[in-house]
Amino acid sequence: MNAGSVIALSGGVGGAKLVLGLSHVVPSGQLTVVANTGDDFDHLGLRICPDIDTVIYTLADLANRQQGWGRAEETWTFMQVLRDLGGDEWFNLGDGDLALHVLRTNRLNNGANLSEVTAEITKSFGIEVKILPMSDEPVSTMVETPEGMLAFQHYFVREHCEPVVTGFDFKGIEDAKPNPALIPVLAYKTDAIIIAPSNPFVSVDPILSVPGLRDMLRQCGAPIIAVSPIVGGDAIKGPAAKMLVEMGLQSSALEIARHYQGFIDALVIDEKDADLAPAILAMGIEACVAPTVMKDLDDRIQLAKVTLELASRLNGGLAR
Repeated sequence: MNAGSVIALSGGVGGAKLVLGLSHVVPSGQLTVVANTGDDFDHLGLRICPDIDTVIYTLADLANRQQGWGRAEETWTFMQVLRDLGGDEWFNLGDGDLALHVLRTNRLNNGANLSEVTAEITKSFGIEVKILPMSDEPVSTMVETPEGMLAFQHYFVREHCEPVVTGFDFKGIEDAKPNPALIPVLAYKTDAIIIAPSNPFVSVDPILSVPGLRDMLRQCGAPIIAVSPIVGGDAIKGPAAKMLVEMGLQSSALEIARHYQGFIDALVIDEKDADLAPAILAMGIEACVAPTVMKDLDDRIQLAKVTLELASRLNGGLAR
């Protein structure tokens, strides 16, 4: 696959791993990442974009692999002083990470949009992959619980994912518009659209809920391939399995197929879930069995190759 572009839809940690693998396989300048911004929020006067930043840090080889979020070799002077002053400390901001948020907030306050700021930050890190916020209009993922609605970061970080989840709402989605920079990418020959192994409810659904974006992706003619974030009934990272169970759904790759049915052409599932392939195929979705747990860079590159080879095969049989 060297003629067209590849578009990846990504949330944070899990999605960023596959994006890194794709960056080693897709020719320079032909990989575009559409990043979830439903997690974005304002904290201590700063605009924080967790998923965008995770993708950036991962591609720049600055991600904190042990922690699973933030920058490697981080220092915490700011948080210690904030704690000493009795400030709001539920959301940790490392000193290096803080600089990025300050820069972003300053640029936004001075009239730049999120796409422009993201492009500037990406360039400063020497990243050649195009990272596009799903929309420049703010969207806030809200988690519905029996006790009421919680902003996603309050649910995820402050409450440690403990509240029972009954549903989701994307505040501001009706006013959001697809990132305009995605239009020329889709106008060019697109070989594959890949949904990275991110939480379907809070990482991918916000992207696909931006009015018009779902149709734009379907109409471009490229095969749409999702990689299941559920392996052997468990989520590799994050609360996806917990959310599925609490909403009365199965925690399985089969449920991921149901969630995307009618949109995706194929689902990559782990070898542990090989027995689910016939049921997924019966839903009209191609099932590809491969190792999907990405422990190191080689795993990420290999999974990227699997998705692209699958797309190449599907390209010969899809007509839209």
